[in-house]
Amino acid sequence: MELPHPEAEWRAHLAEGRFMLQRSLETGRYIFFPRVAAPETGAADLEWVEASGEATVYAVTIVRRRAPDPDYNVVLVDLKEGPRLMSRVVERANEDIKIGDPVRARIDDANGQKLLVFLPA
Repeated sequence: MELPHPEAEWRAHLAEGRFMLQRSLETGRYIFFPRVAAPETGAADLEWVEASGEATVYAVTIVRRRAPDPDYNVVLVDLKEGPRLMSRVVERANEDIKIGDPVRARIDDANGQKLLVFLPA
């Protein structure tokens, strides 16, 4: 019996419009990036749970591109549940995104692929 790859499961949840995280049944710790076993115990006791979507900007950088391509931001956000992940903040000027800003998750469609992005909260 072949088990689904955790990243494929995560992307399938996004395709359904759901932001899900894994949580260890033993420790209660939330985990991101999706994996087959809990990092601290090695136990395959992970369950999928709905994320709150609440986060705080931990770090931000602006990727400068040659015209006519627009610049874009890359952020690290600390999720309310604990994990830190990389994404983008949308609907705010790149220069206005600051460390410590509260943000909220949204699932966007980009060229047929679902992406997790964040909006100012």
